[in-house]
Amino acid sequence: MNPKQITSLLKRLAWLPLLMLSGCKMVLLDPKGQVGVDEKSLIITATLLMLIVVIPVIVMTLVFAWKYRASNTKATYRPNWSHSTAIELVVWIIPCVIVAILGTITWKTTHELDPYRPLDSDVKPIEVQVVSLDWKWLFIYPEQGIATVNELAFPVDTPVNFKITSQSAMNSFFIPALGSQIYSMAGMQTKLHLIANHEGSYDGFSANLSGEGFSDMKFQAIATDEQGFNDWVSQVKANSETLDLDSYPALAAPSKADPVRYYGSVSPILYDTILMQYHNGGKHAAGHEDHAGHAGHEAHEGAEMAGMPMNAAEETH
Repeated sequence: MNPKQITSLLKRLAWLPLLMLSGCKMVLLDPKGQVGVDEKSLIITATLLMLIVVIPVIVMTLVFAWKYRASNTKATYRPNWSHSTAIELVVWIIPCVIVAILGTITWKTTHELDPYRPLDSDVKPIEVQVVSLDWKWLFIYPEQGIATVNELAFPVDTPVNFKITSQSAMNSFFIPALGSQIYSMAGMQTKLHLIANHEGSYDGFSANLSGEGFSDMKFQAIATDEQGFNDWVSQVKANSETLDLDSYPALAAPSKADPVRYYGSVSPILYDTILMQYHNGGKHAAGHEDHAGHAGHEAHEGAEMAGMPMNAAEETH
């Protein structure tokens, strides 16, 4: 194969990655919320900084291989060459500068994008309690007194404060269009703060393998205007089903590809009971209301013993 044929083949292969991505949704690069926008900016900045090294290295590798090929008799042959101060400076200084810049950016954005950090906004946030089940998602709205399965809604441009736990297996709560993902773990509480700046319906799912029904563990996150959210809440409240400590075990039983389900009312101590069910020998799983008064304090202690950040267990009510 002559050089012209090689060049022609490389040009054709260059399009292969784009063809492979043609059917993919580049949702992480098309965020619909401020957290996602900030994360996109970080990804692009880090990639461009690394390409400062990667692209020249690739180009020089090809150029050197071509220039010093065995058939090129015009290339200078220096078998005893071993050192160049100029090359050493370039090889070490440029990567060190890039690493320093990346380190500074990473340190700054790690604190700014901390999932436990409440978002800066003049709008009052709404709270959603999330429970990962086998294999579905339960969303409890304590302020509205409702609960849903596999459907989540919130007003646009309003911060959403998620408190997240699991009934059993560890999962990962993720809405790619809005930003960060975070794990849900039984007997522990994690937090996530997101906001949607555009109306729409966004895919959510578990990003952590958790059993045979994992592939259908999906939900829709609906961002709508204030009136649309109020109408949605009214629609959920119109459902006669109640989710309490007696009906919860049936919901928590493993099932696959569950449809969206609405509960017009929900027990105010349900989430705390789920969170505390594995603490102190499971005595809180019994569901007596007097346990609710101690749930917040013991969740704080349990999280501290498990090595979680202290603010992960705050305000469990």
